[in-house]
Amino acid sequence: MQTLRCLLKRSLCLVSLLLCPMLLAQSPRQLHDLVYATIDGKVLKLDLYLPATDTAPLVIYVHGGVWRNGDKTAGRNFATALAKEGFAVASLDFRQTTDAPFPANIHDIKAGIRFLRANAGQYGYNAGRIGITGESSGAHLALLAGVTNGDGELEGKVGDNLATSSDVQAIVSYFAATDLTTILAQSTPFGLSVREPGLTLLLGALPDKKPELARLASPVFHVDGKDPPLYLLHGDRDPQMPVNQSLQMLGAYKAAGLDVTFDPVHGAAHGGPLFFAPEHQQAVVIFLRRTLQSP
Repeated sequence: MQTLRCLLKRSLCLVSLLLCPMLLAQSPRQLHDLVYATIDGKVLKLDLYLPATDTAPLVIYVHGGVWRNGDKTAGRNFATALAKEGFAVASLDFRQTTDAPFPANIHDIKAGIRFLRANAGQYGYNAGRIGITGESSGAHLALLAGVTNGDGELEGKVGDNLATSSDVQAIVSYFAATDLTTILAQSTPFGLSVREPGLTLLLGALPDKKPELARLASPVFHVDGKDPPLYLLHGDRDPQMPVNQSLQMLGAYKAAGLDVTFDPVHGAAHGGPLFFAPEHQQAVVIFLRRTLQSP
């Protein structure tokens, strides 16, 4: 009888070891259109992608679109891939600049972070340490959220979880704007054709007409010694977002003695599959595992 029990126990252990990677590889459970706040009559929603464990760390995805286009569905492929690596992922909608100028978008994103942290037990993930990521203008907003932990001016009063922290503990930036006071001078003619209308909607005028607001909206000016680890990716052939924007953020982080990695994506323009080639995708996964594990 004792021998039979031992054999059964060993068999169960073996089955568990075999099933663990299989569970992680399964398609994630998806919850769509969860309402996280309502502001000025606009309902703000998010989608959740959940792996097969309720202890997965959470990563928040912020979509791009020159601050005026796009929606949370842009994060579907990214979120599905990351969920298969064992992360919970939330993709947010927020007010576009066609709805309200800055800082409305960052107020919404911080409200989303508070909602996700406050409701972690209900949906099944670990919100003790949260990562945030985005592409292009979404990366700008993700960076800004990440380097302004506890900043009352950008916290806002959106949503019902105002006593909950909106802090994040890791940032992954895909070809972000980081300094709105220099971006136009660094831009190509094609880049100017995209950035000037986008910045005018974001700030209410071009940056030189609203220098204080442009600085407030620029992540590079918020960097201090308390900011979370940062992983920067930028294509070396980006015709729209100057690579110098990521290099400025790299320099600010290094000057503050912070944890930062710059991953240049050779041959990449503004987005595209090269950013998600195995060498870059796995480097991001390793970074998130390192920074979001319990300290």
